Amino acid sequence: MSERIALHEGAMEVSDAAGMTDASGVSHQVRFDEDLCTGCGLCEAFCPMEVIAMEEGAPRAVHAEACWGCETCSGQCPVHAIRIEATAQAAQETDEQPAPPLAEEVREQYREWARVLREVLGLRWHPVAVSLIREGEPLPDVPLPEERLRYCQALMAARRGRALMMPANRHACPDGTSILGLSPIPKKLASGELYILFHKLDSVEAARRMVAERPSLPPRSVRATVTCPLDDPRCEAEVVAVIGTPEQMMWLSMATSYYTGHRHDFHASGYNAQCVETTLIPLTSGEINISFGCYGCRASSDVDDSLMMMGIPVTLMDEVVRGLRELGRRAIPQSRDKVYLPPF
Repeated sequence: MSERIALHEGAMEVSDAAGMTDASGVSHQVRFDEDLCTGCGLCEAFCPMEVIAMEEGAPRAVHAEACWGCETCSGQCPVHAIRIEATAQAAQETDEQPAPPLAEEVREQYREWARVLREVLGLRWHPVAVSLIREGEPLPDVPLPEERLRYCQALMAARRGRALMMPANRHACPDGTSILGLSPIPKKLASGELYILFHKLDSVEAARRMVAERPSLPPRSVRATVTCPLDDPRCEAEVVAVIGTPEQMMWLSMATSYYTGHRHDFHASGYNAQCVETTLIPLTSGEINISFGCYGCRASSDVDDSLMMMGIPVTLMDEVVRGLRELGRRAIPQSRDKVYLPPF
């Protein structure tokens, strides 16, 4: 494995709210409806960035500058008494020269891959080109979102045609940024505390094990994530993410094995789907991987219950596309025509 995509090893770097605060250009106001608020304290408990504290029985945004806009507090409020409002300044905060544009021959190759994937599989949405811009690398000329988004939201936006670059200060999910190497992990996540509050795991021990066993890149080793439609690439892709039905994922799996007959060892858990399973595992292993989605991506995006995901390392795309073309000549149309279905 090259140093460029080496996984983080050793003790996790854990940070408190102050250590996660930076000059993002996107500030948030946390508003509480005092007429609705019951003073239950769930907002304080669930906030991963320790923005909220209960004072005299009422919630207060005591560290508003640390708010990432993840909306966990408002999502968990039983009476919908919290509103998060962003004040956006989306200009890129750097005077550096952008990375050179992608070579036209590479753009054409990506467009051809996208065409084959969409036509042979019948994809409704764009395959997504994913890139992680490492520290020391120039940033490509890609728009920043006006508000913070979760990585999974940016990926889903790209499948609908929108290209986005997100430095850490445009990400809304501190769990995802710590996995993808943009930031340390907040202590509430590292401790497993939040996973227990969400009732996503049985015990703190199970939560800590899940966090410890998932792969991650070294903190602050990545400057930004870039997600683009594969047919509108802005920089070299490292992973191609495909969102589709289980049947479409089956054909992609078969396309990868078309010339070898190899059976795949997929790693999926329902935790950290897009950042770990669709992106980081393919990136670091060099193998395709599937994901069923996770609590976060299904709760915060428009992906419905008929869809799942696959991440394909860009190094395998030629092989996958060639295999898919061959499957599309006979096997795919026959299967979809139900040629062996007996009459009733």
